[in-house]
Amino acid sequence: MSDFCRLWPDGPEFRQSPHFPLGTDSVLLADFARISQYRLGADLGCGSGAISLLLLCRDARVSMTGVELLPEAADIARENMARNGLADRCRIMTGDIRNYKTDFPAGCFDFAVSNPPYFTAGSGYLPSDAGRASARAEDTCSLAELCSAAAYLVRTGGAFFMVHRPERLSEIFCAMSARGIEPKRLRMVQHAAGTAPNLVLIEGRRGGRPGLKIEAPLILREGDGESAEARRIYHLDTEARHRYER
Repeated sequence: MSDFCRLWPDGPEFRQSPHFPLGTDSVLLADFARISQYRLGADLGCGSGAISLLLLCRDARVSMTGVELLPEAADIARENMARNGLADRCRIMTGDIRNYKTDFPAGCFDFAVSNPPYFTAGSGYLPSDAGRASARAEDTCSLAELCSAAAYLVRTGGAFFMVHRPERLSEIFCAMSARGIEPKRLRMVQHAAGTAPNLVLIEGRRGGRPGLKIEAPLILREGDGESAEARRIYHLDTEARHRYER
């Protein structure tokens, strides 16, 4: 029996990686990323390829390169691209993001996206599964190293899109700015109105001028159901959200 599921009616099929289950953060980042002016993108720490898949389905002019440290997850990402006829527009590399200078020429991408580990190395609870642990904590790639890779890979004027935790926002801004990526756009994500944000979506510009646009928060739930914007992001199908998060 196939373990692929369709993300929404007539949408792409997707196979979950046991180490990188597709969650709200990846879905929201793919929606947040404005890529209409770009053609070549990098997915840094692509896991099973969810963000690349969503971006490729959204814009037929875009091509992606995913970089993933875990061979098993990279293999699943390749399967996801092949399943949806996107292998010719998405190359998945099994490799270490920190080897960016060896693996790529400088400025070879128009934009980069990343849903990185949220916690510093050695902090908080880590799952016993090594793959899940690497997705949760920065043992294999720190925030500073991620921003260094993005700054090297993205051309001047290109964009870096990232989802992270609000409590690390100051550190994120410092890491980006120190490497020539100017924070340009910010959106907080709240479970419901009146609750504290639990995610933050950030767009930085390589070599950009100072000036940060703070957008209205993204509210995921209103009353007893999903907000209108959440329903749009999930293609107006409430069941699709459960498929994403299985």
